[in-house]
Amino acid sequence: MSPRAAWRLEGLGFSPVYDYVPGKVDWFAAGLPKEGKLAEIPTVGEAARPDVPMCSSEEKASEVWRRTEAAGWDRCVVVNEERIVLGLLRDKDPGADPEATVEEAMRLGPTTFRPDTPVEKVAERMRKRGVSAVLVTSSDGKLVGVLYRDDAERVVGVQL
Repeated sequence: MSPRAAWRLEGLGFSPVYDYVPGKVDWFAAGLPKEGKLAEIPTVGEAARPDVPMCSSEEKASEVWRRTEAAGWDRCVVVNEERIVLGLLRDKDPGADPEATVEEAMRLGPTTFRPDTPVEKVAERMRKRGVSAVLVTSSDGKLVGVLYRDDAERVVGVQL
């Protein structure tokens, strides 16, 4: 919608009104509110755990791993100051250099899904590939959370 139309609707008492330039598909991919039939389909953005541990690439990997395990998690998402996903730290290697940075230890290019992707689709893919978790990011790469296969299957309501 144009800025003029957004202001007009706001002037008529509609609230909130958004002037979202990238378009409807990007709006959904950003995990923003939706209405109609699409709103009834469970998405990975709704099922993802937003409280996943995060770290920076400059931190010492051994310290990050200690903190991550103490919090009960099996992975830490490497992000920059804007929460853009850079990598993933997981599967602690007992023989790893204790002085290694997260940058040196992280896995680059983790698979990500947009928040509007149907949970059922992702749960099936995770089951077929033997994947226990995936990252959910906005269309601009910002971390939304982590989706565990158990959570996805619970949302779908069946064991795939």
